[in-house]
Amino acid sequence: MSSDPAAGLAGAIFLGALAIALAWPVPLLLARAKWPSAAPVLAVALWQSIALAGGISMIGSLLLAGLQPFGDDLWSRIQGAAGSLFHGPLPADASLLNAFLLSAAVLLTAHLLLNLALTSVRSRNQRHRHMELLRLLSSPLPDAPTTRVIDHPAPAAYCLPGARSVTVLSEGMIALLSPDQLDAVVAHERAHLRQKHHLLLDAFRSWKRALPWFPIATRAQDAVALLLEMLADDTARHEAGDRVLAGAIRLVDETGQAGAVLGAPKDRRTPEQRRAALIARENRLTDGRRTVGPVLRAAVILTTALLVIVPPVVILTT
Repeated sequence: MSSDPAAGLAGAIFLGALAIALAWPVPLLLARAKWPSAAPVLAVALWQSIALAGGISMIGSLLLAGLQPFGDDLWSRIQGAAGSLFHGPLPADASLLNAFLLSAAVLLTAHLLLNLALTSVRSRNQRHRHMELLRLLSSPLPDAPTTRVIDHPAPAAYCLPGARSVTVLSEGMIALLSPDQLDAVVAHERAHLRQKHHLLLDAFRSWKRALPWFPIATRAQDAVALLLEMLADDTARHEAGDRVLAGAIRLVDETGQAGAVLGAPKDRRTPEQRRAALIARENRLTDGRRTVGPVLRAAVILTTALLVIVPPVVILTT
C-alpha cells in the first residue's frame, strides 16, 4: 500500500484519463476497425473489458480523489471517511470538493448497478410477455416443438430465451428459403440461445441506459450486437456451410424486408442499419477472411487482460 498522498492523487488522475479514453477515442477506433469481424470472440471480449474498465476507472478516480484527506492508504482512508461520516469530525484539510467526489463515486456505482438490475428485470419481463403471446399466436413446427411458426408473410426469424427457450420463424421465412437455408437460420438462432447472447446484450443495453449522454455507448451496443450475430453465424456455417447461410441472408436482403429478419422483436435499429448489418454478415461469409494474425491476436489478448487488471490494481495500491 502507498502512504504517499501524491501517489493517490496520481492514481486518481491516471484513472480519470483512462476513463475518458475508454469513453470516447478507444471505442471509436475499435468500432471503425476491420479486424473484429475476423475474430468476433476476441472483439466481444475486448468490448466487455472496455466497458468494465471504463466503469471501474470512473468510480476509482472519484473515490481516490475524494479520499485523499482521510488517511495514508486506501483502507485507512475508507475507514477514516466512514468514521468521519458517522462520528465526525472531518479532517482539517477535507473540503466540500472531497465530499462531492465521494458522493459522486457512491451515486455512480449505485446508478450503474441499478441500471444493470433494472435492464435485466425489464428484459426478462418482456421475454415473458412475448412468450405468452407466442403461445396464443404461433404453433409448433412439426417434429420440432422448440421451434414455433407465426402466420406472417414477412421473413422473420429470432430466438426467445427463457425457462423454455424457443426459436421463432414466420411463414414468410419458411416459404422464402430452401430446407438447407432454413436449417442454417435455425442453427444460427439456436446458437444465440446456447451461448447466452441475450445476457451480453442486456449488459450493453444497461451501459447505454446508464450513460445516455455518451454517444459511444450506443456505438458499443450496436457493434457488440453485430459481433454476436457473427458468432452465431460461425456456428451455423459449420453445420450448413458458408454458401448456404450467405444465400439465406442474401435472399432476405433482396426481399426488402431486412427489418424483420434474424433479429429479436422490438429491434430499434433503422432499416438502413439493419440492412447494413445483413450486408456485413453476408460479405464476411463470402470474402474468405477467417482469422487475424498472431501479432494482432496477442496484442488484443494482452490489451483485454490489462484493461481488466490495471484499474483495480491502481485503486488497491495507491
